Amino acid sequence: MIEVLSTVLHVIFSLGLIVTVLLMSGRSAGLSGAIAGGAETFFGKRKGMDEFLGKLAAGFAIAFLVTSLVMTFFRG
Repeated sequence: MIEVLSTVLHVIFSLGLIVTVLLMSGRSAGLSGAIAGGAETFFGKRKGMDEFLGKLAAGFAIAFLVTSLVMTFFRG
C-alpha cells in the first residue's frame, strides 16, 4: 500500500517539478525573452511570480527527494 502511494506521489511531484521549472524565466530569457521582450518593457518583469515559482520548485524538489528515499527504503 505504501509502495503504491509513494509511487503515485513521486510521479505527481516529478510532473510538478517539471512544470514549475519550465514556467520559470531563465537568466538569459532565451526564446521567451525574444517573444515577450516588448511586453516586459511596458509592464515590467513579473518578479513576484518568479520568486513564487522558485519556492514552489524547491518544495517539489524536496518532496521528490523524500519520495525517492521512501521508495528506496521500502523496495530495497
